[in-house]
Amino acid sequence: MEFLCNICPRKCNEVRTVDKGNGICRMPVLPKISRYSLHLWEEPCISGTNGSGTIFFTGCNLQCVYCQNYKITSGNLDNVGQIKTKQDIINMCYELIEKGAHNINFVTPTHYSYIVKQVLDEHKKDFKVPIVYNTGGYEDIEQIKKLEGLIDVYLPDLKYASDDIAIKYSKAPNYFDIATKNIFEMYKQVGACEFDNNGIIKKGVIVRHLILPNNVKNTIKVLQWCKKNLPKDILISVMAQYIPMGNLENTPELQRKINKVEYNRVVKFMLENNIENGYIQELSSASIKYVPDFK
Repeated sequence: MEFLCNICPRKCNEVRTVDKGNGICRMPVLPKISRYSLHLWEEPCISGTNGSGTIFFTGCNLQCVYCQNYKITSGNLDNVGQIKTKQDIINMCYELIEKGAHNINFVTPTHYSYIVKQVLDEHKKDFKVPIVYNTGGYEDIEQIKKLEGLIDVYLPDLKYASDDIAIKYSKAPNYFDIATKNIFEMYKQVGACEFDNNGIIKKGVIVRHLILPNNVKNTIKVLQWCKKNLPKDILISVMAQYIPMGNLENTPELQRKINKVEYNRVVKFMLENNIENGYIQELSSASIKYVPDFK
């Protein structure tokens, strides 16, 4: 079992076999899982009181230098996570639902979107909870189109407004153009956000953006675009949880948390521009205790 992989915008055209991969994500054909659990630190409408049923795939097609999940997305991943089958993923979903998960949340699924599709083609109607697609936003839009009718909640990042920053921090050319087109496709599929009686999201799109230190101008540009271009029934989630992690040797500007001045500039901009459809984290969210344990 192997194929030449071109399922993300990088179009690596590299061989992925049952247990090895040569592309940017370096992942095999079979899904490699680093963690599955109830997770309480997503947006309130996703985590609720019981937690989101998260399934963390190993590897990532973005390779952000500051990734908080760097232990499972970058570096030497040979001994990180476990190779599983499609049936294993199905069993994980049912186990999390039995434990009370408000939803099934596929985290960093881009390079395994075909596995997500296979699982949902067979079992979505039986899961009876919303399905969340939690992505960095750097997706091939044709792969997203294949998921229509299977995903209830799209949770894409919109990390960068400029190509220079996207290439510098994630080696991701055309990130903004690709991510924004994906957001429109996601909205076309699922429409306006809807919630149950307990405030848990049933369907919709939540666009995430992480404030980076020394990069408030980038955040302002992202929010300006969101304000101008996105329907108000898409939620915006602005995250202040950045802590220096990953491989920051060549990016000294990222080697600290965001400060109060930067945070207040973003809050002020959101207030002045009536960006009220969503969330902004408090500065206290920048803590190692909120980073999942991948041991």
